[in-house]
Amino acid sequence: MSSFDWYNWVLLPVLIFLSRLGDVSLGTLRHLFLSKGLKKVVPLIGFVEVMIWLIAIRQVFNNLNNIACFMAWAGGFSFGTYVGMLIEEKIAYGMQIIRVISNADNTNLTNEFKKIHQGYTIVDGEGAQGSVKLIFIIVKRKTKAEVISLIHKHLPESFYSIEDVKNSSMGVFSEPRRKSIKNMLFLKNK
Repeated sequence: MSSFDWYNWVLLPVLIFLSRLGDVSLGTLRHLFLSKGLKKVVPLIGFVEVMIWLIAIRQVFNNLNNIACFMAWAGGFSFGTYVGMLIEEKIAYGMQIIRVISNADNTNLTNEFKKIHQGYTIVDGEGAQGSVKLIFIIVKRKTKAEVISLIHKHLPESFYSIEDVKNSSMGVFSEPRRKSIKNMLFLKNK
């Protein structure tokens, strides 16, 4: 009776899974940084991503009769996609434009924006149900949730859409409410 082959049926599939998880997560970050125009970091990430992929695919091709390797390859891809999205969400790099369309009074919302030093632009418009105000807000992705909660609070019946912004110049942007380590150290030394 032969003993169970732990390397081929457990360790190798786990290594393939982790490799795929890593290279797909890096691919997600590479796409994010590419869309933001970070030309210096994208090639480095791409190099590491492809090296991991080559090592993993070689192991799969060396073990074509091992279904566990195929399952690990597919599982690593799907879980790597999920992990990549989580990482991208945590990084929250870049800016977005929030367009709000409402026929309600926006005074309370704009007063809140002034309090947090968030810039906005208001334009008169015409909608299917009459005159409306279009409010354009460019936000850092780290402050997006705070701005959206203000919109829900002050204009709950409004329509809004969000889109990524590749580049911008100038502007007034609120800072996240949580204090950074740098700010805490600076205030502590005063």
